[in-house]
Amino acid sequence: MSQALDRIRQAARHNKKERFTALLHHINPETLRLAFDALKKDAAPGVDGVTWSDYEVDLERRLEELHDRVHRGAYRPQPSRRVYIPKADGRQRPLAVAAVEDKIVQGAVAMVLSAIYEVDFLGFSYGFRPGRGQHDALDALVVGIDSRKVNWILDADIRSFFDMVDQRWMIRFVEHRIGDPRIIRLIQKWMKAGVLEDGEFKASERGTGQGSVISPLLANIYLHYAFDLWANRWRQREATGDMIILRYADDTVVGFEHEADARRFLDMMRTRLEEFALSLHPEKTRLLEFGRHAAADREQRGLGKPETFNFLGFTFICSKSRKGRFLIIRKTRRDRMMAKLLELKEEMRRRMHGPISEQGEWLRQVVGGFFNYHAVPTNGRALAAFRHHVRVLWERTLRRRSQKDRTTWDRIAKLAEEWLPKPRILHLWPNVRFAVKYPR
Repeated sequence: MSQALDRIRQAARHNKKERFTALLHHINPETLRLAFDALKKDAAPGVDGVTWSDYEVDLERRLEELHDRVHRGAYRPQPSRRVYIPKADGRQRPLAVAAVEDKIVQGAVAMVLSAIYEVDFLGFSYGFRPGRGQHDALDALVVGIDSRKVNWILDADIRSFFDMVDQRWMIRFVEHRIGDPRIIRLIQKWMKAGVLEDGEFKASERGTGQGSVISPLLANIYLHYAFDLWANRWRQREATGDMIILRYADDTVVGFEHEADARRFLDMMRTRLEEFALSLHPEKTRLLEFGRHAAADREQRGLGKPETFNFLGFTFICSKSRKGRFLIIRKTRRDRMMAKLLELKEEMRRRMHGPISEQGEWLRQVVGGFFNYHAVPTNGRALAAFRHHVRVLWERTLRRRSQKDRTTWDRIAKLAEEWLPKPRILHLWPNVRFAVKYPR
């Protein structure tokens, strides 16, 4: 399978305008098996209630039958099950949970399509791409602001992107590269499959079903044609000064040398997105002064400190190092930390009467997981604060187990010393890791 994907990748790289007219034969039992193995074993089941473990029973026969139905055109995706997960701002994010069988076929198709589109996607696109993660995007943003002439930041947020994608435009975009009508029909089937919410079926006229396996790739394809290519041309032809672009899924940050460029780009970006049924969120899209000269320029005009902006769970702040050099501080977003602590508090109540060793082991995993993502340089205080709040919550939980409880602060301190990881920086400085991964 890897050799077949390499051949597709080479063909896509050799001719950027070639349309692939025969791809379905790559969706074979081997590809389906790879897609099945890539699924999360503990993921929630779809509308049919079948879990990963259920499907694994007699797996080879199931995959052979699924392969046969896909190639005969008899495969019909099931509606996705609608679930909601809380967001940091208190709202609910709708997700579409597909059936295991649909996840397998989507995963296999995504493997084949990724081999083509990874050649086309631009370098400033980081979301849901192999070999690229959130910290790669964070590193690139810090290095871009620090090393280029950036004085203004456009923090752009597309309103309800996954729900507003125009399905007709999506198919037109896919057809730029994919000429196999059987693959096109599969994508159309998934977009039209609909959702089941509270026992009621709702047809899908828009969107890609956030949460499905194929959705991130389709989102990148849509924004590649609707935004990335246009933004890159604008940077080359329209910008009068320096400019950086970074996109992670539907979150976009653009840096400018000149305010006039920033305002022109924002106006034209609104118009561009409206052509493809998208719009910017009026409250979450902001243009702010940010960069190495922002503090001094604002002070001369009698203004306060430069504004901050959020990206991928961090707040970006203009500051200076001890030697007086411009420094970008990345601090864990306060609302994200509070949401995590609230979630942890509720779970601790459910585990209140469990053995302390089990509580300690669970808390070690929670705190360790938080540190694995947030332990970046300049974020030490937030890590220490998170650990301190976890220790306080643990103390309160233990004291509520009994009116005669004699848990003291010294005992909690010993338990924290034994079970809770200490705050320490786990990630390299952005410029160091960026230079290693993208040597010039």
